[in-house]
Amino acid sequence: MQAKSGIVSRSVSSVSSSRSGSFFARLLAILSVAVTIVMVDSANADAEAANPKYAGIVVDAKTGNVLYSENADRLQYPASLTKMMTLYMTFEALEQGRIRLDTPVPFSAYASAQAPTKLGVRAGGTITVEQGILGLVTLSANDAATALGEMLGGGSEDRFAQLMTAKAHALGMTRTTYRNANGLPNTAQMTTARDQARLGIALRQHFPQYYGYFSTRAFKFGSRTIRSHNRLVGSVRGVDGIKTGYTRAAGFNLVSSVQVDGKSIVGVVMGGASTPARDAQMRNLIATYLPKASNRGGSSALIAQAAPAPTMIETPAPVQPKKAQQMAKTITAAQPPVSAAAADLSLPHKGPLPDARYQVAETEVAYAETAAPKSDNPLVAQPMPAPTKVKTMAFKQQAAVAAPKPTPASMPSEQGETSVDNLATASTTPSPTRAASTSSGATGWVVQVGVSPSRQMAMDLLESARSKAGKALASAKPFAVAYAAGGDQLFRARFGGFDDQRDAVNACKALKKAGIKCWAAAQ
Repeated sequence: MQAKSGIVSRSVSSVSSSRSGSFFARLLAILSVAVTIVMVDSANADAEAANPKYAGIVVDAKTGNVLYSENADRLQYPASLTKMMTLYMTFEALEQGRIRLDTPVPFSAYASAQAPTKLGVRAGGTITVEQGILGLVTLSANDAATALGEMLGGGSEDRFAQLMTAKAHALGMTRTTYRNANGLPNTAQMTTARDQARLGIALRQHFPQYYGYFSTRAFKFGSRTIRSHNRLVGSVRGVDGIKTGYTRAAGFNLVSSVQVDGKSIVGVVMGGASTPARDAQMRNLIATYLPKASNRGGSSALIAQAAPAPTMIETPAPVQPKKAQQMAKTITAAQPPVSAAAADLSLPHKGPLPDARYQVAETEVAYAETAAPKSDNPLVAQPMPAPTKVKTMAFKQQAAVAAPKPTPASMPSEQGETSVDNLATASTTPSPTRAASTSSGATGWVVQVGVSPSRQMAMDLLESARSKAGKALASAKPFAVAYAAGGDQLFRARFGGFDDQRDAVNACKALKKAGIKCWAAAQ
């Protein structure tokens, strides 16, 4: 019996030892994976900080103190961070009662033709304002951004971009210029990391009733489930938004808002080398500077709390041309919908929309008075500005080219957050033909194809346009004209040498067929 007992005892001991060994092996494996992830994130963050295109800033959202800054005031391309301002303008229109969450947003042929990423609504179809908001914060839908911009701009995305720029300057974003509503490539569309931090704080401070949309993880659009591009929401404690962005020229951009244990920061990473490197750098910034943020300072209303967005929102399918139908909206019971939270605030729902999108009657747009400041945060020192009082003019299609206006710059190969553009943003050696043609001495009629922050980029743009337009520009002379804009020097990219209006207009038509925006004017 003793022998048997010994055998049993040794067997139990052996099993216990085996289980213990297995447990420790699993624990070591888990720790090894965790250490590897930390090391990879650290390596990515270090590499990102050394990236020459990199710019970043971290701001204490309660006090406005800058906790970290690197190249924060250098001009950068915003890419899809542009949609943060499109959403700001949308939220403002909602708050003023000019539109509602269920207002139909019509899609023009131009909006429908925008490059991916996109919702894919056909020309003539519609979505609701809320679907447009969700499409922007999750998929970063370029077509939805353009459709919202056209609607809010009285049928013109160019006019909406002018309103966006005016709003940015009113918010103190003095180095930001917008040229479109979605952030697709445009060499004149520029911003800085500091300006984007200011906008991130302004979105939370001015529109707490709508800010919850930025934490939406996914939403149902027709038969599609669209998930957010923002990988930090739900994976990093306290991150509640805001927006990602990418173009080849801009790199990988990210604005993140964090609220943890009474502390709140907004971080910006621009010009990232890749999505993992950008996200790793933001995680590193959050881990390093959130502990240094104040849990006092500022008023309780500085960063107003918004109701959390549901993990999944269901919306009706878009209304396609000739297939309009009654729209019934359902939302999963996981959490209350953002729209319901907004409705609880009894926001005014009034104000007519333009009757026609491209034939707007002359009318003066009335806006509410400028609101009083909501905080002493020095980064958002300006009061919440009201839209600039403007006058909308009738827009008519004409056979001849319309009077020129200094709006669009280049519109190279367009792309969304998952594709790559072919825009060459710089060149090392100018060709002999362009070196001899950088003066503004051209006479007669000219065709302008864009505006760039440097002469070299303007000439690159002209060379690219010439290669796409073929014979129409064979005898044209490319040149760049310098001018001052808001304290910065910019360069208009133009082709000269056209004897009359007809030749200039025909050249511009050839450029437009090649996908390049332009306008003709007498020099």
